[in-house]
Amino acid sequence: MQPMSDQPARWTQATVYPDMWTDPDDDPRDNGNSPDGELATLQDFLTNYRMTLRMKCEGLDAEQLARRSVPPSTMSLLGLLRHLAEVERDWRNWLGDDEPLPKLYGARDADFLGAVAEQAVVDAAHADLEREQAATDAALAEHADLGERVGKDGIAIRELLVHRIDEYARHCGHADLLRECVDGRVGQ
Repeated sequence: MQPMSDQPARWTQATVYPDMWTDPDDDPRDNGNSPDGELATLQDFLTNYRMTLRMKCEGLDAEQLARRSVPPSTMSLLGLLRHLAEVERDWRNWLGDDEPLPKLYGARDADFLGAVAEQAVVDAAHADLEREQAATDAALAEHADLGERVGKDGIAIRELLVHRIDEYARHCGHADLLRECVDGRVGQ
């Protein structure tokens, strides 16, 4: 007799490596090309982490995306989408000396606390993230020298790019655990 568990079974479509969710030949993040140069390498890593986050959220409904599946944490996959939209906007604030852009979702932690199981909230989160990523990418593209120091804190463009990669990588790790708790889909 098997013990009862409220944890979902591990889910994978991989046939070669059962601890992955897809076979390496089917992974859209691996195009077989290695970028040349520091900027291209940083952008490639960022692109792949962004794609990973989207993959973690694919195929889930609004309730599943909003589910806080690792209590007592307030994190959910939807909250992560909203949080990353918020931090993309915040990184643009580091580029200049102007007044900071207003928060997208209001008070501290509203990105997670406002991640409710409504399709309109899910759609808005995806749109917000896409818009904020594009705006930050465009703002950074104006600075070709990775060593250039910008903003009132004199932060290097390279540091901003690495910090973005770090933020996505950390939250993709969270997304692995959240997704596995929602439906058993394993990370990769």
